[in-house]
Amino acid sequence: MATHLVIYLVFGIVLVLALVFDLGLLSKKGTVMSMRTALLQTLFWVVLALGFFLFVLYEEGQKPALEYLGAYLMEWSLSIDNIFVFILIFNAFAVKEKYYSRVLLIGILMAILFRIGFITIGVELVERVHWILYLFGAFLVYTGIKMFSENEEKEFSPEENKVYRFLKKILPLSPTDGNGKFIIRPHGRPLYTILFVVVVILATVDLVFALDSIPAVMGISQERLIIYTSNTFAVLGLRSLFFLLRGAINKFKFLQQGIATVLVVIGIKMLAEKLIDQWLNKNQQVIVSLAAIILCIGGSVLYSIYQSNKNKAK
Repeated sequence: MATHLVIYLVFGIVLVLALVFDLGLLSKKGTVMSMRTALLQTLFWVVLALGFFLFVLYEEGQKPALEYLGAYLMEWSLSIDNIFVFILIFNAFAVKEKYYSRVLLIGILMAILFRIGFITIGVELVERVHWILYLFGAFLVYTGIKMFSENEEKEFSPEENKVYRFLKKILPLSPTDGNGKFIIRPHGRPLYTILFVVVVILATVDLVFALDSIPAVMGISQERLIIYTSNTFAVLGLRSLFFLLRGAINKFKFLQQGIATVLVVIGIKMLAEKLIDQWLNKNQQVIVSLAAIILCIGGSVLYSIYQSNKNKAK
């Protein structure tokens, strides 16, 4: 059996067992997730992702394993930015806290399916038209520079959201949460609740974020195996990360600048691919990319905490 097939098989089995464990033992339907549970679930998904890193290291060697780790860290840090938007969406639709976990789970599973299709198309394009990587690189540099200098507060208005307006046109919507249901039938006619709308919006919002994150991951590796697995592990951990960080998300004030710097670095790497190849081999490039991600993201988080504590002390 081919090595890649073995890894995909192990990945699939681990994923199914992990979801059963997560949903069956760590989650309770209709209850608010506590900080302790959120911490346990976050650790669970992080340990699982790092365990898979060791498995890839054993099966494939150092370069693919480090590519996977770099891609995972890239996706994981970018997902923190998603959390802020998710909070705004929940607040805008007045979703009850006890429904957060279920709505997030279904929205995230939908997002994974969308991302698989997006990744497949992206990798296929790169394999057929390699120079498209330069377009991705330019896009990342532009996005990173724009993100770095962006200081405006993010807002979410349901009436201005294109997905919400589209759903209103094609589906009969109920203004209620249906007591936790996605579809209700008050008079025999199906009505789609606010929870259904929020699930769809969460999935599409994540897909918009993927327009930045997937090209960034492709700047680290163009291997389908690496992109699929790193994306899936990072996105599946997003639900527990949401509950863990939602009260402290505003403390990471400079994380946006750290992420923006990483996007610019990876974008430049993609644009200067041939020149960099003359100075560094592929293994060295992966190590440099991984170091840049850890330095920029870790540095921005530590600096954010430092500034937050400094302001409190005044």
